[in-house]
Amino acid sequence: MHVGRKKKSMPFAYKPVGFVLGWAGGALAGMAFQKTWKVLRHEDDAPDALDPDRSWGEILLAAAIQGAIFAAVRSAVDRTGAKAIERSTGVWPVGDKGGRD
Repeated sequence: MHVGRKKKSMPFAYKPVGFVLGWAGGALAGMAFQKTWKVLRHEDDAPDALDPDRSWGEILLAAAIQGAIFAAVRSAVDRTGAKAIERSTGVWPVGDKGGRD
């Protein structure tokens, strides 16, 4: 009976941990994107969608790279956090449907 209660409360208890991990992952992904852009284009700043001096190609390339990096970092951080919770509590931290909305 105790294990069943633990399973139901774990997704709620994981929310603050997931929030902190998400914030840290976002910061890490932002730094990774800036470094990647600098290596690829030898520029300090990636193009912004509203920058009139940048071409469509530059803007879409930057967006695609940024999206890929953010998705990969978010997945790695989410998975690492969930595995750590599972190792420490014996329970997977999210319900049966998965973790993301």
